[in-house]
Amino acid sequence: MRSKYLFLLLLITSIYVGVSAKNHSSGPSLRRSDFPEDFIFGSATSAYQYEGATDEGGKSPAIWDHFSRTYPERTKMHNADVAIDFYHRYKDDIKLMKELNMDAFRYSISWARLIPSGKLKDGVNKEGVQFDKDLIDELLANDIQPSMTLYHWDHPQSLEDEYGDFLSPKIVEDFRDFARICFEEFGDKVKMWTTINEPYIMTIAGYDQGNKAAGRCSKWVNEKCHAGDSSTEPYIVSHNVLLAHAAAVDEFRKSKIISHDSQIGIVLSPRWFEPYHSTLLKIKKQLNELLLMKLDGKHLDPVIHGDYPEIVKKYGGNKLPSFTEEQSNMLKNSSDFVGVNYYTARFATHIPEIDPAKPRFKTDHHVEWKLTNHSGHIIGHWDERGLILSHPEGLRKILNYIKDRYNNIPVYIKENGINDNDDGTKPREEILKDTFRIEYHDTHSQQLHKAIVEDGCDVRGYYAWSMMDNFEWEHGYTARFGLYYVDFVNGLKRYPKDSVKWFKRFLKRSIGETKEEEVKEMSRADMNETLHEQVEFGEYSGFVASFMATNQSKREQEKNRCSSDLFYSSFGVLKEIEDSSSFYRL
Repeated sequence: MRSKYLFLLLLITSIYVGVSAKNHSSGPSLRRSDFPEDFIFGSATSAYQYEGATDEGGKSPAIWDHFSRTYPERTKMHNADVAIDFYHRYKDDIKLMKELNMDAFRYSISWARLIPSGKLKDGVNKEGVQFDKDLIDELLANDIQPSMTLYHWDHPQSLEDEYGDFLSPKIVEDFRDFARICFEEFGDKVKMWTTINEPYIMTIAGYDQGNKAAGRCSKWVNEKCHAGDSSTEPYIVSHNVLLAHAAAVDEFRKSKIISHDSQIGIVLSPRWFEPYHSTLLKIKKQLNELLLMKLDGKHLDPVIHGDYPEIVKKYGGNKLPSFTEEQSNMLKNSSDFVGVNYYTARFATHIPEIDPAKPRFKTDHHVEWKLTNHSGHIIGHWDERGLILSHPEGLRKILNYIKDRYNNIPVYIKENGINDNDDGTKPREEILKDTFRIEYHDTHSQQLHKAIVEDGCDVRGYYAWSMMDNFEWEHGYTARFGLYYVDFVNGLKRYPKDSVKWFKRFLKRSIGETKEEEVKEMSRADMNETLHEQVEFGEYSGFVASFMATNQSKREQEKNRCSSDLFYSSFGVLKEIEDSSSFYRL
């Protein structure tokens, strides 16, 4: 009997070696050369999540400084006072980007560093200007194009204190002034600009759920919120965000510094939604009607057509502000491209009635999001190391939706990535072995390629989130999205994860290396680094079985497998995914 088990174990091992050799030694399924010649590959992050130096260089406190310091329990007792110290280490980090053959780096300008009071009349911080100029010059010197975001959630706290930031229309002109200074100071060297990052997320998370700064919501929604109204404030914030976007674009197009080949757009965060009851035509029809709103048509329609879609007006009612004719004209065609941040998908079902005693923005649209459908099928592949369900097909469907509804407007994937949960107990060596992240990027690049080549979607770039582990908002440093591991305990040293090797192969420009040499190199890397060399045989066999089970998710027949056992056995973690204000942006 023992010999039979040994034979079975050896058979499993041999199959694994074959599968591994086929799926991993061959490297990425695609290469840079499979995409259009001028396609851009890069990585993305924001100033607040990377820079640190919150009290240096003339920077004032941003709303996230206030939020994390005043309510540390809402950010895992972490803050971004140091973050990954990009403020002092950007030159070394840019070298790593160059080694990866990245074409571009998406980054944001800190409003609190550039104009500390938030108001132009109080002056521009020369040290802040110089930092961003030095950063841009360093990127260009390394043949990396800067892609600059004006606003990634870190305006000065003083604007919150004075008039409630985006709850007041006063923010629009202050943002206009900030944008104008950015274009004047950096517009001669930066060709790609985005105005606002994820208006839907900052609206929902900051003013409906209260889990992100400004941390406002109705008390019954989140008892940690000290003020707010989840029913009305999100509509006001969302409206003023759109007006701020339009004002910034107006300044961009009037600027004499900006070159004729520069472009500006907005960055949205759509999830893909599949119907909870796929066979019920009535439900499907209702969900198709609401798909526009859930794919962020609330923000995309205005910047293309100058007004909210009718479905948004229907459910927003008198809580939704309206645009004047002048505002509508400013908004219309105010995005040269659409930035898409895509992470995951959900099932959605219609809610016929909502509790009138508990009104909130999130439920006004009468849609409920679910991880599983009515049969218990999970929407995507789940790896226990993180909180994101991988559903790469959703990316292709979103791109086709944008193509069909918005006349194939150019699209850049401005964020795409997956996290590794780290509660501080995981050894670094385990986190560096991020096969699940390689699979995530590989499968999403395949769907992206299909959208471009087979479907004709005008997609022009892809930015991985993120180059480095960083401060992930309410998750602090517990959610690691980086291709590089950052040791937050021991001097912020950077360590390449296995996904770095994958990206180097994927983005390789040289064609001089022969296929045989390439295969040998990849085989060595996979055997020596992806697997532990000195694992005990019993441990190795367990790893084999686990790895094979995970790899099965790639197979077509497994896409819609029933996962109720997994759901209930892992209920705690999956419940966190479902409820987590956590990865709301994802």
